[in-house]
Amino acid sequence: MFGVKIKSHAKVNLSLNITGERGGYHLLDSVVCSVNVWDTVCAKARRDRLVNVYMHGRGSEAIPPGRNNAVLAGEAFVSAFSTRGADIEIYKDIPMGAGLGGSSADAAGVLRAMARLYGVPAERLKPLADSLGSDTGYLLGGGFARLSGRGERVEPLASPRGYDMLLFLPPTPVSTAACYRRYDDAPDPLRADSARLAAALERGDFAGVAANVYNALQSPACALNADVAKALEEAASFSPAACAVTGSGSAVFALFESEELCRWAKSRYRGSFAVRVVRTLAPPRRLHNPFVLRPGEGAPRGD
Repeated sequence: MFGVKIKSHAKVNLSLNITGERGGYHLLDSVVCSVNVWDTVCAKARRDRLVNVYMHGRGSEAIPPGRNNAVLAGEAFVSAFSTRGADIEIYKDIPMGAGLGGSSADAAGVLRAMARLYGVPAERLKPLADSLGSDTGYLLGGGFARLSGRGERVEPLASPRGYDMLLFLPPTPVSTAACYRRYDDAPDPLRADSARLAAALERGDFAGVAANVYNALQSPACALNADVAKALEEAASFSPAACAVTGSGSAVFALFESEELCRWAKSRYRGSFAVRVVRTLAPPRRLHNPFVLRPGEGAPRGD
């Protein structure tokens, strides 16, 4: 029997700007949200310091342990907090290589599960999570947020309403590294107004959110993977309020004004890709939210 069982949710990038480079890493300004697709992380304490991770579903069984962020997260946790190890089972439902944050969600889920096993306060996890990947710190808490820097600077956003989307899920992934290289070869001169999108979210202004949906990596992802371009075209054919690639792809989301419209589009889709109706999620309230920036550390207020 496992001592801890948690859900670790996927994310969608509503906007993604590339603002520069530092230390060989791209700097981002992105508005993100959690959606109701998740991986389940189950953990049981061990008597020694070993971390065993067993993957299930979505082809995750083939991930080499040395390249599995969940394994790296568990080992980093043991080293950082001098705890014993854990046996961990991860049941994946977040598609892999889709730009939905599945690998980072698994790492964040392992950190949260082990923190509960060993009584480590949640506010101590953020620096460790940031060392494991650009989305990992955000995915500790999820919800609506604006990310900046390498993604480690998280400005949580409140929204009085949720948002409904239809995900188009091509079976082939996009290499994130190749996508950034392609962007560097031909940067997109357009940029989203992430500040305006964040303000629209906090007002519950659907039209304002839709008008500012944008992804600087969309053109590179389409150039690298014809399935992404096809998914984007098929999503646009239903006249959603907005549609875009999330992350570096390969998933595409179509934003609609209601779940009913999402289900209408899904019922009429005759293409070859898997499609899925999803809705945004707000994080649970915490007395001590470790993901809120200190005063003066917020994301840039304009582009």
